[in-house]
Amino acid sequence: MITLLGRGRARARMPRSLVLCPTRELAAQVAENFDTYTKHLKLTKALLIGGVSFKEQDQLIDRGVDVLIATPGRLLDHFERGKLLLTGVQIMVVDEADRMLDMGFIPDIERIFSLTPFTRQTLFFSATMATEIERITNTFLSNPERIEVARQATTSETIEQGVVFFEASRRDREASEKRALLRALIDSEGEACKNAIIFCNRKSDVDIVAKSLQKYGYDAAPIHGDLDQSQRMRTLDGFREGTLRFLIASDVAARGLDIPAVSHVFNYDVPSHAEDYVHRIGRTGRAGRKGKALTLWTPRDQKYFDAIEKLVQKEVPRIALPEGLAAKIGESSTSVSRSSSSRAPSGSSSSGSSRSSSRSRSRSSERGPRDQSVQEVVAAQDTVVEAPVAAAEAPVKSDDTRAPRGAKSKPDQRNEPRNSENRSENRHTENRSHDRNDRNDRSRDRHDKVVGLGDHLPDFIALSFEQRRAG
Repeated sequence: MITLLGRGRARARMPRSLVLCPTRELAAQVAENFDTYTKHLKLTKALLIGGVSFKEQDQLIDRGVDVLIATPGRLLDHFERGKLLLTGVQIMVVDEADRMLDMGFIPDIERIFSLTPFTRQTLFFSATMATEIERITNTFLSNPERIEVARQATTSETIEQGVVFFEASRRDREASEKRALLRALIDSEGEACKNAIIFCNRKSDVDIVAKSLQKYGYDAAPIHGDLDQSQRMRTLDGFREGTLRFLIASDVAARGLDIPAVSHVFNYDVPSHAEDYVHRIGRTGRAGRKGKALTLWTPRDQKYFDAIEKLVQKEVPRIALPEGLAAKIGESSTSVSRSSSSRAPSGSSSSGSSRSSSRSRSRSSERGPRDQSVQEVVAAQDTVVEAPVAAAEAPVKSDDTRAPRGAKSKPDQRNEPRNSENRSENRHTENRSHDRNDRNDRSRDRHDKVVGLGDHLPDFIALSFEQRRAG
C-alpha cells in the first residue's frame, strides 16, 4: 500500500487510503507504525479517534492526507460535518475484521463502504474469523483471495496455558475469594511474573480488581472504554515503558495491541466468546518470546470453557490451587461466620420476633379498606365454623360462658356415645352447610345494589337493540 501511495499526490479532504480499527488504542498503534514504515517517504497521515479535539484533526484533513487511520464513529462524525470526502479512497483496510463486523459495528461499516468507490481494493485482517462473520464478508468483498499465515483461531506454541478451577465456599464471598485467588496466583509466579495483563468481562469488575490490587500493594491500573482517552493513553504508555506492572483491562486491550514484553496474561473472567480467548492470551508470547496465560474457571463458566477448547482444538491443562490457599479461604469464611454469631445478642430471637410482630401490626394498621373487609370476612367464617362445634359439644348458658376462639372443649365422658365417628361426620357436614349458607347470604348482600347505567341509556346502545329488533 505504501509503495502504491508513493506514486501519487494527496488532495485536500480526500484521503487516498483508509484504515479502520475497532479501538482507539489500536488505531494509535497503527499510526505509530505508519510513521516508522514511511520514515524515508513523503507520505502524510491523519488519526481520527474519539477523545481528541476536532480542530487539530480538521487541520490535517484540510491539508490532504495519504493515509487516514480512524475508528468508525469519529470517521462518520467528520463526514457528517462536511469535512471529509471518501470518493478518492483507493485502498481500504479493515483491521480486526471479526470485531469490526460484529453486530454493533455492522451499520457503521455498511455506511462507510457505501461512501467509498466501488473500484477500491479492500483488505480484511483478523486472527479469528467465525463462519458467520465470513458469510458477512461476502457482501463487502468481490471474489476475494484468502491468505493464511497459520490456521485460524490457533494459539501460539510459545504460550504456556493453564486453567485453575475455583469454587467459592459461600456465594456471598465468591468475589473476595476470587480476588484472593488472583493474588495467590501472582505470588506463586514470583519473579517470573514481570508484568501482566488481567482481563475482566465487565468494566465495573475492572475497577474493583484494580482497587483491590492497589489496596494490597500491587502496582496496578485499570483501562476500559469509560475512562478518558488521555488517561487510557497514559496507562498504556506506562505499561509499555515498564513503570506499571499490572494492567487490568476489558476487551478493549485484547485486540491487536503490540506490547512485546508481557510475561503473563490472567483471565480473571472466562470470556463469553471463544474467539476473545485467543486474542487475550495472544498479548503474551509475542515475537518468539515465552509467555504464560492462566484462567480462573468457576462452575458457571463450564459452557464457555468447553467452547474455547473446541475452538483451539486442544485441552487446556488444569492447574491445582496454590498451596495453603484453600485452607486460608476456609479459615476466613469460618472467622466471618464466628464473628457474625458473636455479634448477635443472646435475646436476638425474642427481640427479632417482637420487631417482626410490631412490623406486622403496623402493616395491618396501614392496610386499606379492601384488606380490612377481607379480614372481616375471614373472621366471620371462623365464627360460623366454630359456633356449631361449641353448641354440639357443650350447652352454652350465656355469652360470658362461651369457649374462647381456638379452645378445645373436652367431651363429656359420662355420656359419651358409642358412635363418635358418626357424630363427628355429622358435625363436619353441618359446619360445611352453615359455611355455605353464610357465603350465599354475603354474596346476596353484595349483589343487592346493582350498579348500572341509570335512567339514561346511550344512543349507540339503543341503536344496536333497534337493529336487532328490525332484523
